[in-house]
Amino acid sequence: QVQLVESGGGLVQAGGSLGLSCAASGRIFSYYRMAWFRRAPGKERDIVAAIHWSGANTYYTDSVKGRFTISRDIVKNTVYLQMNSLKPEDTAVYYCALRQNYELKYRDLDYDYWGQGTQVTVSS
Repeated sequence: QVQLVESGGGLVQAGGSLGLSCAASGRIFSYYRMAWFRRAPGKERDIVAAIHWSGANTYYTDSVKGRFTISRDIVKNTVYLQMNSLKPEDTAVYYCALRQNYELKYRDLDYDYWGQGTQVTVSS
């Protein structure tokens, strides 16, 4: 089993910044991928960003490119999401996810473990 514990999030004004972190523990395979998803009210859970275990091969959904940065600390098994220039449409519950495989996948059903979710609210 793998446990993912998220921290960060909160309330921020439009144009502001927030950082999220997700610490993974347990039986993590040598090659894995971690990602951040989000679910806005009334919408499906969509991928925001993903990163390979090596730190390479990052992915961002178009709406966050240039504003969000995903990174990881391989020693701490922790993934981060730095969110800058936040917009009201970024308001959502953000989830950390881990896939026990190096392949990049975009659907939430392709990820094996999930964090509890953390609320990000951006006021206009």
